[in-house]
Amino acid sequence: MNIEQMVYKELIQVPKGQITTYGELAKAVGLKNGQRAIGRIMNKNPYPAIVPCHRVVNSNGKIGGYAYGIDVKTNMLTKEGIEIQNGKILDFEKRIFKF
Repeated sequence: MNIEQMVYKELIQVPKGQITTYGELAKAVGLKNGQRAIGRIMNKNPYPAIVPCHRVVNSNGKIGGYAYGIDVKTNMLTKEGIEIQNGKILDFEKRIFKF
């Protein structure tokens, strides 16, 4: 299994209504300081309908980037019950999924 597959396998565990961070996902697959690598992997996600890369956010609570645009990411998260204000997730700590 390659690193992308490992990342996607971990990420599909994050349920609707919860998020994880690039750093948490990097730690889950054993990448020390691998936040940027996770971002690149998310950007290339060939299975966006299956692997919920929109649930990966910055560790400061900001929603971060998205291959299909920030508005699409914001809308997807909002539909899943995540409240966002000024590009930041409200109740951030309560929404984090721990691997």
